[in-house]
Amino acid sequence: MTAFQAALYWLDYAAVAVFAATGALAAARRGHDIVTFAFFAAITGVGGGTLRDLLIGAPVFWVQRPGYLLVSLAAAVIVWSLGSRGWRFRALLWLDALGLAAYAVVGTAEAMSLGVHPAS
Repeated sequence: MTAFQAALYWLDYAAVAVFAATGALAAARRGHDIVTFAFFAAITGVGGGTLRDLLIGAPVFWVQRPGYLLVSLAAAVIVWSLGSRGWRFRALLWLDALGLAAYAVVGTAEAMSLGVHPAS
């Protein structure tokens, strides 16, 4: 594995964690329980990558590597354990922006590795 591939590997997990945290923060804003935190975290953590894989005809990434779901659940537990804080909305905005930036890089690299034309 090259350094670039290793960086993309860890960036992919980081992006899932960041988006999972945004899902958990959205559940926190509505005062939900830990089960809803975990559900929102999993859906937002792997949802975008799942859609990407379905659109480009690739195998869905988290089905083959369930570590992504574990990362999502860990992010949900961390957000839930921090309790009620006033900084959550600011964190939601920043984490969402970081996640979008990371997925722009990871998604582009994934599509290019599968030979998807940029204009597709």
